[in-house]
Amino acid sequence: MTTDSQKPSTVAYQVMWNRLISVVEEQAQALVRTAFSTSVREAGDLSAGVYDTHGRMLAQAVTGTPGHVNAMADAVPHFIRRIGRENMFEGDVYITNDPWEGTGHLHDITMVSPSFRNGALVGFFACTAHVVDVGGRGFGADAHSVYEEGIYLPIMKFAERGEVDQSLIRIVRGNVREPDQLVGDMYALATCNEIGHRRLIDMMEEFGLDDLDGIAGFILDNSRRATLERIAALPRTSAEGEMTVDGFDTPITLKARVTVHEDRIVTDFDGTSGVDKKGINCPMVYTKAYACYALKVAIAPEIPNNAASLAPFEVTAPEGTIVNAVHPAPVALRHIVGHFVPDVVFNAFDQIVPGLVPAEGAGCLCNFQMSVRPTASGGRRAEVLTFNSGGSGARPDVDGLNATAFPSGVMTMPIEATEHAGPVIIWRKELRPGSGGAGRTRGGLGQFMDVSAMPGHEFDIQAMFDRGDHPARGRRGGHAGGETRIAQDDGTPMRVKGKQFVPEGRRVQMAFPGGAGYGDPAERDPALVRRDLARGYISAEEATRDYGLSDEDIGDVAAAVARGEDV
Repeated sequence: MTTDSQKPSTVAYQVMWNRLISVVEEQAQALVRTAFSTSVREAGDLSAGVYDTHGRMLAQAVTGTPGHVNAMADAVPHFIRRIGRENMFEGDVYITNDPWEGTGHLHDITMVSPSFRNGALVGFFACTAHVVDVGGRGFGADAHSVYEEGIYLPIMKFAERGEVDQSLIRIVRGNVREPDQLVGDMYALATCNEIGHRRLIDMMEEFGLDDLDGIAGFILDNSRRATLERIAALPRTSAEGEMTVDGFDTPITLKARVTVHEDRIVTDFDGTSGVDKKGINCPMVYTKAYACYALKVAIAPEIPNNAASLAPFEVTAPEGTIVNAVHPAPVALRHIVGHFVPDVVFNAFDQIVPGLVPAEGAGCLCNFQMSVRPTASGGRRAEVLTFNSGGSGARPDVDGLNATAFPSGVMTMPIEATEHAGPVIIWRKELRPGSGGAGRTRGGLGQFMDVSAMPGHEFDIQAMFDRGDHPARGRRGGHAGGETRIAQDDGTPMRVKGKQFVPEGRRVQMAFPGGAGYGDPAERDPALVRRDLARGYISAEEATRDYGLSDEDIGDVAAAVARGEDV
């Protein structure tokens, strides 16, 4: 413990804060490099963070998703309570995939490791990764309870004093389709925590720290003060937002009332639809993660994420609503509802601070998983999961991003990585012209994607889409984005959610949704309209219908493109 005379300066503390962020980013990158699942190493569906001895998050990695890291911020205290401080030893690693004490569904493995220095506990490292398979029905919405969705790992020790629990490994191997992959991911999670621990100890030795109390106080006090200053500058008022999305068999409605107080912002989801019979329900921890994220990026995006910068954003929802589903509700696709939470919050916040938040976007990721089976000898089984994105909503002054995940932030998987994971073929993957909603700023484009199994194989596809009947809505005069479409190449219609059989030789053709536009399309800069036409983002018909571009201008653009000139 340092005395007041030895207390580091403000500059030294700021350097340490930056170092901690670098430490957890190295932790995350180690996980990306060593993970087995494509969802981790290719899409970056993970999180990493460092915590003080009270379980308060001090820093998170830049690489990662809000749903993971903001949920994981609440998870570490559960580990401390369940394991007990008296049962924590150097070399321990703890594990869970509990949806309600982890990050929302069984496919997320969370690992927590205590960090000791000179025999004393100084903090914790935690990381989460989405794994491809945890057994059960597989990754999809078809289950009627969490018991059907895969193997459940309560908060327990993965390793004690450096010795991995081999009984746990055997149980896991006996209950999943891809045992080597899952166990490899578990070891990768444990290893990345160890790397974080080593870098932390190096930092503590460099700065002569016996504990993290001083730097923790500096980080949390400054983050809390900066966030409260932003909140205090807002109008003291409240507003409601609402949106309807496809759901599974019936549409669901999400409602949120956002109320700004002097020292906090409260988001209440009263009035939201009840728990669904299928696995699209969202535990409160995940709803809270994305509701906090929406407001934080709106008013304080540059303040680093930690326990104090998140604390002023309070979230409530009645139990039994689809955003506060309780055990044993099926929750495998909790991200579908969770990824719409920011748009609902934005719809309310736009009435409080106009001209700040974007129009609605694709929302949830456009994921699908293929369970591939051979129809002849020589083939192989495989579980192939791929993450894809629609377009994001237009921002007040900037167009939406094409085929970019918001709010999740994960990366779209490369074709090569997907085809390497199993006997599948990606026949088409390209931007979807015309899918971005028209506006003063245009919504981001969705994309087309056609897939099949290799010859000699059939497959079940788990569709995890939305926006089929409820495309993204424009804001302040902007137009809606394109809707989701899915069918087989012979015209056989398919549902946007659920497991569906695809025979050998058939392809699945998908059109992912676009983001909505912002503002009156008549106010769009004609030069940007001509640019979009030249790039193929919009058709000549759309340029005329939505933006009023003249036939002469359209002809000039076509001629310039033919000459290879920039427009």
